[in-house]
Amino acid sequence: MSTPDAWPATGPMSVRPPFTPETAARKARMAEDAWNHRDPERVSLAYTEDSWWRNRAEFLQGRPAIVAFLTRKWAQELEYRLIKEVWAFTGDRIAARFAYEWHDGSGHWYRSHGNEQWEFDARGLMRRREASINDIPIAASARLFHWPPGPRPADHPGLSDLGL
Repeated sequence: MSTPDAWPATGPMSVRPPFTPETAARKARMAEDAWNHRDPERVSLAYTEDSWWRNRAEFLQGRPAIVAFLTRKWAQELEYRLIKEVWAFTGDRIAARFAYEWHDGSGHWYRSHGNEQWEFDARGLMRRREASINDIPIAASARLFHWPPGPRPADHPGLSDLGL
């Protein structure tokens, strides 16, 4: 696996604490874009080697655990589309809210809503992530996140614009 230094200038280490409104929003969008690529190895590079996570009721630590978790997640959450929005920030921390849409292997659609608390090291890598998430079944016709696989287009509405 490559090191975080191998990221381009727009990678996770290009935005470092302390955060401003602009850099916090950029950090959240970078995270959203990375997760929408659904590449566990690449996503893991935005986190410290020993990053600590709570995701729902699951606790994990370190990049190998992050890769395994995301691999499992995206094998079950198909056609995953995510939008993140900064809720608050200070110093080396960002609170974000998010929603994502996906379907299971049976074709049942869900919208998952959640909140995350992030803490970063001086290099801009996330050392702690805590996520609380709730899943709501939706009809396919109720989907709001419509774009091709990959990052959300710049002109696609965000959470507040969608009333979420």
